Amino acid sequence: MAGRQQKTDVRRLDELFADEPDRLGRLSFAVAGIYFDWSKTHLDRALIDRFVERAAQASFAAARDALFAGEIVNPSEGRAATHVAERGSGAPEDVDLATARRQRMRALVDAVEAGAFGDVSGVLHIGIGGSLLGPALLVDALGRRSATLDVRFLSNIDGAAFDEAVKPLDPATTLVVVVSKTFATAETLANMESALEWLRSAGIADPHGRLIGVTAAPETAVVAGIDETRVLPFGDGIGGRYSLWSSVGMSAALALGWDAFEELLEGAAEMDRHFRFAEAGANVPLLAAFADRLYVEDYGCQTRGVFAYDERLRLLPFYLQQLEMESNGKSATRDGQPVGRPTAPVTWGGTGTDAQHAVFQLLHQGTLLVPVEFVAVREGDGKQDPDRHRQLLLNAFAQGAALMQGAASDDLQRDYPGNRPSVTILLDRLDPRTLGALIAFYEHRTFANAVLLGVNPFDQFGVELGKEMAVALSDGAVEASLDASTRALIEKAGV
Repeated sequence: MAGRQQKTDVRRLDELFADEPDRLGRLSFAVAGIYFDWSKTHLDRALIDRFVERAAQASFAAARDALFAGEIVNPSEGRAATHVAERGSGAPEDVDLATARRQRMRALVDAVEAGAFGDVSGVLHIGIGGSLLGPALLVDALGRRSATLDVRFLSNIDGAAFDEAVKPLDPATTLVVVVSKTFATAETLANMESALEWLRSAGIADPHGRLIGVTAAPETAVVAGIDETRVLPFGDGIGGRYSLWSSVGMSAALALGWDAFEELLEGAAEMDRHFRFAEAGANVPLLAAFADRLYVEDYGCQTRGVFAYDERLRLLPFYLQQLEMESNGKSATRDGQPVGRPTAPVTWGGTGTDAQHAVFQLLHQGTLLVPVEFVAVREGDGKQDPDRHRQLLLNAFAQGAALMQGAASDDLQRDYPGNRPSVTILLDRLDPRTLGALIAFYEHRTFANAVLLGVNPFDQFGVELGKEMAVALSDGAVEASLDASTRALIEKAGV
């Protein structure tokens, strides 16, 4: 491994395979229709034993039990994290409440399908961050052929984004789903007002009657003009980036059908059971966290690349960026003390094979070591020659092999050092059940990392300061203490 991140005492991956005949069997697992392979990482028996001991010292089992018992695991906000209750786990009262809210959501889905809103051909989903990324991933991944409605997603306050989102929609047959936990998010409310004006301009007599509100503050949504019968609540204990299982998934349920939404929950519940009951050395989210900690802390890796070798999963890296970086991009422990070690790396990625022709030069020969994750699907879904999907998979597998093996050359420009780690995650097929299990895997991996680090993955105070300053500037509060650069930019832009 070249460059400043080189470890002089590291064993080569190909040597680990030669020395450990059972390596593949010990480091690969099949769970919930997904095959996970960590054999091309530097995890070995001694390292796994070390991390298992660290998990015990961090009271991982107790923290996991607290999550599934509905206890307070978000101490800074005094809340439980109740997203697992949406999948049938958690405190009984949380599960009962989630079930009741899901029944309310289903009733509204049934009403739309029964024609209560007239002809509906499209949905404009307005939200930002966790209020949009999850449903957008679901619809893009699962709705290429099966979606019954044209769902468009709008998050950016940029007017060009609004124009692009509504371009293919007919206002006379479009529902607008507005998602905001507090129903006070500036970008979301601005886009909702633009949507109402878009409906009015098209002659819709009751534009508010085309709106569905999804929020943890239903009273605020009613004040904003949405009828109470069209407000879908979800709990305060559900963070945005963990919320697609709740009423936040309304647009996905409308587009994909209720049965698909239920199957999504069932797949996540299967991963929940694995995470809850599998022993530490064979627990796939925990094992993934071990590899994450190894490369961030011992190897100094500041990024992790995720490459979806399936066009249907093209939004997965973007979804994971928020899940992982907003959850664990912290510098303080849950007790308010300095962490004292690196926390979350930068999550980035792309789609194979496009990325091979854009960024893989650095991965193979650059001076930075970047752990790579390949996500692929065994069964394709294209209408083209099946050999195209075969070639796609072979490209993914070849990249992992090449990163590990390398190829020596006397010409340094053509020398591949190899010994570069990768993980492969192979889904049997891409359907609601396996996608639900995959997303739940990433959630639990994020939680496991947080426990090992001692941080709270369920708050996100780091996003507040910039928003507060933007509001203050919008209100004309340009204080003398504002730096000269920012004052100059405001003046030059004329805003």
